[in-house]
Amino acid sequence: MTDGPMPVAVLIGPPGSGKTTLGRLLAGRLGVTFRDTDADVEAVAGKPVGDIFIEDGEARFRELELAAVRQALREHDGVLSLGGGAVLHEETQALLAGHTVVYLQVGLADAVARVGLNSARPLLVLNPRSQLKKLMEERRPIYERLAVLTIVTDKREAAELADEIVKGLGA
Repeated sequence: MTDGPMPVAVLIGPPGSGKTTLGRLLAGRLGVTFRDTDADVEAVAGKPVGDIFIEDGEARFRELELAAVRQALREHDGVLSLGGGAVLHEETQALLAGHTVVYLQVGLADAVARVGLNSARPLLVLNPRSQLKKLMEERRPIYERLAVLTIVTDKREAAELADEIVKGLGA
């Protein structure tokens, strides 16, 4: 828990769940700002996430990601989107305690359609569909445990999902 500002909602979920698209829409509906920790990492590193993975390795990316999550949770009071794998770090899991964490649950077919199979996402390079399925299965229990609100995004429009989250937040 923190004494400073707190995000009104922290969005978590796998690649393709709609964290960025829905996060921007939700922030607009709530009249707050939107922040994406992947964008924060890119700003600090001066290069895209994919390049960080290739040039510096996943371990370095995860270090930068943890620092970005730590800082954003401490200072951001709007809607915050975390990278899909940010929740893997135990410190991030602990930092999320007391926050309004919204898990955007998505099925494999919808995630693949949204991410695309020719994705520049670094963890989906070799066999994107198989890799995405594996990531989703490994991370699902963590997402579910951390969430105070779970929203199923399959075959639904962003506007409808934003309305459901606003209602779930009691805003």
